[in-house]
Amino acid sequence: MVQFVMPKLGADMTQGKLVEWCKKPGQPIKRGEIIAIIETDKANVDTESFVDGVFESALVEPHDEWLPVGTPLAVIRVEGEAPAEVTAAMQPGAVVTTVAVPAPSPAPAIRVPVAEAALERLKISPAARKRVLDLGIDPARLTGTGPGGRITLEDVERAAEAAPPPAPGEVADKSQRMRDAIAATMARSKQEIPHYYLGTTIVMAKALGWLEERNKERPVTERLLPGVLLIKATALALRQVPELNGFWLNNHAERSRAIHVGVAISLRSGGLVAPALHDADQCSLNELMRRLQDLTKRARANSLRSSEMTDPTITVTSLGERGVDSVFGIIYPPQLALVGFGKLVERPWVVDGRLVAQPVVSATLSGDHRATDGHRGALLLDAIDHLLQEPEKL
Repeated sequence: MVQFVMPKLGADMTQGKLVEWCKKPGQPIKRGEIIAIIETDKANVDTESFVDGVFESALVEPHDEWLPVGTPLAVIRVEGEAPAEVTAAMQPGAVVTTVAVPAPSPAPAIRVPVAEAALERLKISPAARKRVLDLGIDPARLTGTGPGGRITLEDVERAAEAAPPPAPGEVADKSQRMRDAIAATMARSKQEIPHYYLGTTIVMAKALGWLEERNKERPVTERLLPGVLLIKATALALRQVPELNGFWLNNHAERSRAIHVGVAISLRSGGLVAPALHDADQCSLNELMRRLQDLTKRARANSLRSSEMTDPTITVTSLGERGVDSVFGIIYPPQLALVGFGKLVERPWVVDGRLVAQPVVSATLSGDHRATDGHRGALLLDAIDHLLQEPEKL
């Protein structure tokens, strides 16, 4: 037997609240399946199981009480074990094998649990049914526009957009909790991490010219944006300077073999999250663009998965859309670095002895001086620059 415990869904998380069980006793669980929804100071989190097994029993029922990280919440029977009654040895505080479960997800509004039984009476497509359960939409607010009044995925998305906003006090409370959580994490980062900062200016003429050609024959909804080139270039550059990709754990740097780029996404209700684009270095630009759009949409709809919030090995942030020339960010512990990009602007530039206008972007690096120094950080920025001069290789 293993215990499913209150997970630590962020560097600053000390407690959480069980909102909903997504499995019932006796149901099988696959690794990666959502087992529970946990509320943190920042958001509600779809929390995944990291073992295969059977949901044996819940030790805690959903309620409004905040529980410390590490509190046993349920018992999972792994493959090959016989069913057993929950004993005192399985209660909170007992010494039992535990399962560490990562991640936070964003939440502009509180998720309302939806019973699947409430959907049985409706004509609804399988994709729409799953989306209703993901978003926690009241089935009574759904109006089917498909054949025979069938509820489609578009109907669900329309209902989600038209959902009534949370009460003002509720929004204020959640917004303040998120602000407090961000403040605690950033304060810890500045206190514990000896930051160093580097910056450079990257000419984007070749990258933007190549992008324009690629987008000519594409529908507007499928066009690649410059931001996806910056993310892919950062991911590939980390292959050349791998010591900036990883974590500071147990008083030493641990490199990560996988490159999971966390992308800073602002939430409509305030605050931000930085979920991971998994294996960003291995994705094609088309796939990376689709995944970035999906990640942004789900971040703002409160349906991120826990692994997306705990797996980032580096963070990329950009405030270019807000008119910011440069951004020198604060590292999110326990990561080792953060790359920032400003807005694309035209600047006078010397090309072949002539002064011409060139599109450029400011790229910055915030690095952890315990793990690397400015020389290695400069190599990362230089690698990003060189990759963007050969966009066809991204």
